[in-house]
Amino acid sequence: MTPPARALIFDMDGTIVDNMDFHTRAWITFFAQRGQTIEPDAFFRDTAGRQGKEILRHYLGADLDDDALATLNHEKEVLYRALYGPHRRTIDGFDAFIDRAREQGWALAVATSASSGSASFILDEMDLQRKFDAVVVGAVDVPRGKPHPDVFLKAAERCAVVPAQCIVFEDAPLGVEAARRAGMRAVVLTTTLPAEAFAEFENVIAIVNDFTQLDVEALLSLS
Repeated sequence: MTPPARALIFDMDGTIVDNMDFHTRAWITFFAQRGQTIEPDAFFRDTAGRQGKEILRHYLGADLDDDALATLNHEKEVLYRALYGPHRRTIDGFDAFIDRAREQGWALAVATSASSGSASFILDEMDLQRKFDAVVVGAVDVPRGKPHPDVFLKAAERCAVVPAQCIVFEDAPLGVEAARRAGMRAVVLTTTLPAEAFAEFENVIAIVNDFTQLDVEALLSLS
């Protein structure tokens, strides 16, 4: 079977599901329990797209070993799941959009910086995994988080699509920068930051609040 020549690559948190506020609240609570007061907006700007181990080392020390990181990240995930679990749903228009993209022959991938547990919490427990040709979980599949392009390049590789034929969906500047470094265009979801936060990026081709606002046929006609 000839693989698709084009791919749509979706960041997960804040792009497939509107959950970044819950992640931030969980991290803020986690660090508050350890005596650190962190301003939520600054925290999001500094960390969105980074892997949990990178966030933990940034705030708690670069010398944390893998066992400590696993334990601490699990504690944060427990907080996050308790907060977000009752609210899980895809962003408006997402399901119809990817169904239409599939009809038009686009490969579909997820490329997330989340842990494997967090990815399963969304993709498996919401029955979304089966809708994608490839899923790349940054904490498992690539060594570096965004703005490094690794996670998007790995997704393109798994879809057998060259980077220039991929469009990334993101909600964070670090993610859009990762897409730029990968040689990919980007669509921004303003679930967490306003459009002005992405003004400097020449690879952004659309900025929308949700998928119902996309000009679906125009986007899917791009080659």
